[in-house]
Amino acid sequence: MNYTRINTIGGWLCFCIAAITYILTLDQSVSFWDCGEFISSAYRMEVVHQPGAPIVSMIQKMFSLLSFGDKTKVAYFMNIASALASAGTILFLFWTITALAKKILVKSGEDMTKQQIISIIGSGLVGALAYAFSDSFWFSAVEAEVYAMSSLCSAVVLWGILKWESQADEPKSDRWLLFVAYIMGLSIGVHILNLLTIPALIFVYYFKKNPSPTWQGIVKVSFVAIAALASVQFGIIQYVVSFAAGFDYFFVNTLNLGFGTGILVFAILVIGGLVYGIRYSIRKNKRALNLILLFTVLLLFGYSSFALLVIRAQAKPNLNNYNVDNIFSFSRYLGRDQYGDRPLFYGENYNSEKIDIKETGKIFRKGDKKYEPAGTKSAYVFADKTLMPRMYSDKPEHVRFYKNYMGFDDQHKPTLLENLQYMFSFQAGQMYMRYFMWNFAGRKNNEDGQLGGTDGTWLSGIKPVDAMRLGSQKNLPPSITENKAYNRFFFLPLIIGLIGAVWHFKRNQKDAGVIGLLFFSTGIAIVLYLNSVPVEPRERDYAYVGSFYAFAIWIGLGVLGLKDWVFKKLTPARAGIFASVVAMFCAPIIMANQGWDDHDRSDSHDARDMSVNYLKSCAPNAILFTYGDNDTYPVWYAQEVENIRPDVRVVNLSLFTADWYIDGMRKKQNESAPLPITLKPEQYVEGTRDIMYYQDYKIAQHIELKEILDVLLSDNDADKVTMNDGTKYNVLPTKNLKLAVSPQQVLDTGTVPKEDAGKIADSMEWTFNQNYVTKGTLALFDILVHNNWERPIYFTGAMPDEQYIGLNQYLYSEGLNKRLLPLKPDTAITEDYQRINLKPLYNNLMNVYAYGNIKNANHLDRQSSDDVTRISNMFNSALNDLINQGKIAESKKMVNKFLEVIPDKFYSMRQVMSTYYFTESLYRLNDLNRANAMIKKTADYVNKELNYLADVSESKNQLAAEQDVRFYLAYLGQMVKLTGVFKQDGLSKSLEKEYNDLIARFTPYATG
Repeated sequence: MNYTRINTIGGWLCFCIAAITYILTLDQSVSFWDCGEFISSAYRMEVVHQPGAPIVSMIQKMFSLLSFGDKTKVAYFMNIASALASAGTILFLFWTITALAKKILVKSGEDMTKQQIISIIGSGLVGALAYAFSDSFWFSAVEAEVYAMSSLCSAVVLWGILKWESQADEPKSDRWLLFVAYIMGLSIGVHILNLLTIPALIFVYYFKKNPSPTWQGIVKVSFVAIAALASVQFGIIQYVVSFAAGFDYFFVNTLNLGFGTGILVFAILVIGGLVYGIRYSIRKNKRALNLILLFTVLLLFGYSSFALLVIRAQAKPNLNNYNVDNIFSFSRYLGRDQYGDRPLFYGENYNSEKIDIKETGKIFRKGDKKYEPAGTKSAYVFADKTLMPRMYSDKPEHVRFYKNYMGFDDQHKPTLLENLQYMFSFQAGQMYMRYFMWNFAGRKNNEDGQLGGTDGTWLSGIKPVDAMRLGSQKNLPPSITENKAYNRFFFLPLIIGLIGAVWHFKRNQKDAGVIGLLFFSTGIAIVLYLNSVPVEPRERDYAYVGSFYAFAIWIGLGVLGLKDWVFKKLTPARAGIFASVVAMFCAPIIMANQGWDDHDRSDSHDARDMSVNYLKSCAPNAILFTYGDNDTYPVWYAQEVENIRPDVRVVNLSLFTADWYIDGMRKKQNESAPLPITLKPEQYVEGTRDIMYYQDYKIAQHIELKEILDVLLSDNDADKVTMNDGTKYNVLPTKNLKLAVSPQQVLDTGTVPKEDAGKIADSMEWTFNQNYVTKGTLALFDILVHNNWERPIYFTGAMPDEQYIGLNQYLYSEGLNKRLLPLKPDTAITEDYQRINLKPLYNNLMNVYAYGNIKNANHLDRQSSDDVTRISNMFNSALNDLINQGKIAESKKMVNKFLEVIPDKFYSMRQVMSTYYFTESLYRLNDLNRANAMIKKTADYVNKELNYLADVSESKNQLAAEQDVRFYLAYLGQMVKLTGVFKQDGLSKSLEKEYNDLIARFTPYATG
């Protein structure tokens, strides 16, 4: 048997299995989160958010050409790029596992036996396919994100260093080291996670060059590895550009030369120095120096892909994050300045007292002829600090979480031990080990589990074991058993991996240590370095896939452990076959079987349809204010790629605070005219009016917004407040604002239909809801003042309430968006959701909106589940108003539409609430049969959920999931009343009995 040929075929077999799997389960269009931004930017060669991904953009652009002009297929083919990159990762993982296994089983110079080939290939197949079907990796493999290509780079780098190791004694072996350097340089243009392989690579080199390593040597190499990682991450990625910026500042501001002169001189010095160093190392035969210099050259060569961003920024594309058209903005872009700093080894707690502010650096921007000051970087000085601060954020939602999670009172200051306890319990436990167990033990559901509790937790499927953690598992409810992410692996992949790890350490401590280091540096080390805050917008398991990759290597080597320890009495060949088959069923097969349905996005197009809905429900030439990622990025995709409603101007409020973003809003984009912004660049340029605080001037009446805008933009010292350091700042003198309304103008522009002319307010009066004004809010004020109702204004309905700047009583829901309308406030409306614009809402729900196949799609992640609830609530609001107005025919049509598009199954407790209100509308329409059927279905779901929680409460002898229990009991009680009101006495009594029985079960555990 020719091992080389079999090994090649085995690798490509894994590639084909993975590629077919990912293509079959691929998202057919845009996905949620960053995918819409990456697809849009790649399609038009634009600039994505920090710190950029130019290699990804170029590759995705190339794949987009396969659409042959069909814009609806662009996203699909970019998703194909991720699928093939992910399959490539599996290919190189297979070859990595077989290389490690061969190194242990086959001594140098020996011929391979048949049984050795069987064992080695079996190891590769099991480990590679286990990773192919792992939860976190599979999720990223079927969407146009950076993590698929990042994983491929890491896989190629690790395989490359093993290729070098196997040929290290040959004359030209160093070419593999240079290959690794170039791939790492390219990977910087994908994602910097790849850099975490550097320590493992250095140890492979050290162990090869030192067959008998010492502990002292290992310690020294550890410091070298850390220094090398820091040199690349900071020295090459950031400081090279920072030094170039310093050079250019000197040449421009001191020597009065043109922009870029200093950069050119710096580049000549760097290139000249590297060339000289390489020539010197060759002349003096300094091999180590030569390798280091060549490594640096190839890293820089790969890193040069970022020139794409600077080039494209000069073209001022629609998506031009940070406007990196000059060296200073480029430096801050690469430094991820917009994300702020987090304390690592020493710093403040969340309630440390702020006693001063210190300057930490200066900010410069590009002026007309010179670089100009744009403010300073500053940091608070705290009265007390601690080692290893893990609970440091003073944002209210984070402070609440820290105190609830740790049981602190308002006065308590966390100690070092408490910070470490939080780190191990929450950051490492809840936010890493939970993800690890998702992948190799099993998963309960796809609910967000960041806040603790049992939702989103791992679950093995072995009921006695799960019961020890989660309580009784004897009557699992639909929220678990019918959830697509209810994956039970019974610990089998984990056990195989642990067997592989133990076997590896017993047979080759050096290689096992390298894989262990890779496992640590791409897992727990990330936890330590990121020092993440709680309550992130989404689960972050994708950040740790490198760690899961390392563990998959041990799953593969678990075949050899099974062969040696479980099947040792069989002949070697049979033992290899049995071990491979058993491990195949225990890991990849069960993982594929359990994971297919919750990773199959082939029949879901929720993100694409929702983004189109946002745009199509806007009036012509509208301004649409968005906020979150899922409100914005898919909408960008719909406009930039599919050219849907190019007349609508999308304004992301979270970016509106940046001068470069305001610049873009002042230009024409697609078919949208510039926004009515009168601000001059010098009034909002970086470092100017970044934030203006509210200072109460005791003004009782509402002040015209135009006057407030003039005060905020005034350069008159009389309109400013003097700070302690003598500087003067504009302030907001009152929160009581108003905007005069011309009824005729509102009617002429079609903002309000003529039949509603009597509802038009003389002026809009509201109270601003924040304690400061950012330049984004300033620009929003400018738009409100100068728009003159010529362009319809919308806000998306899912953004945080503070983003509506207090205008809630003038925002009317027309579906996914809320439209700003100058109508007299309706005093009968007590809740924002009751404020609707019925006519367009009805039309949107019945005739305009597409629903992403949410009724039948296999893939229902948390965002899709939220969309089900949002759409249900829109129907309920419209139905309630239609019935109140006596429009029974339209109401019945809307009922049928609801039943046509909304899933029959319940996917969350939120859906129970929306279904209850829909059922109430059915009763009001005298549709008793469907109403009773809906009540029975809802009550059955609630009953199963509550009985399960009662079982758990009894097993733990304490009330489980109190909030859920109270929610479900409240709605079950409401169903009793609802059926009673509409004279469904038999059903009402049956529900009342269920309610009372459940109350009796929970009463012993109630706390009051």
